Amino acid sequence: MRAPWILALPLALAAITAARADDEHHPKYDYPTAARADYVIGCLAGNGFNRLYLQKCACGIDTIADMLPYDDYDKAATLLSLQQGGLGERGGMFRDSPIAKEELDKLHQAEAEVDLRCK
Repeated sequence: MRAPWILALPLALAAITAARADDEHHPKYDYPTAARADYVIGCLAGNGFNRLYLQKCACGIDTIADMLPYDDYDKAATLLSLQQGGLGERGGMFRDSPIAKEELDKLHQAEAEVDLRCK
C-alpha cells in the first residue's frame, strides 16, 4: 500500500507550478527584445559582468517597462547617450531643453523605482 503523501505529491507540484505562474510578472509595456537585452548587458557591464546581478538587471528593465512606454524610454535613452557622447557645447540643446529635461526626468523616476524594487 502506498503512503497517502505519495498520492498528494502530484497535486502539490501542480499547486506550486500554478502559484509560480501567478507570481510571474509581465511588465505593463512591451519592449523589443533587443532593447531589453541591451539594457541587461549594459547593466551587467556596469557591474563587472557579475552573474549575481543578472536577476537585478532583468528586474530593472521590467520595472522601467512597467512605468514608461517604449517610445518614452527610447527617447530618454537616446538623449542620455547624446549627453554622454561628448558633444561639448553642441550638446547643450540635449541637456538644457525643457523637452529633454522632461524625458530624462521620466527615466530618472523609473531608475529610482528600480533601486527600490530590485535588490
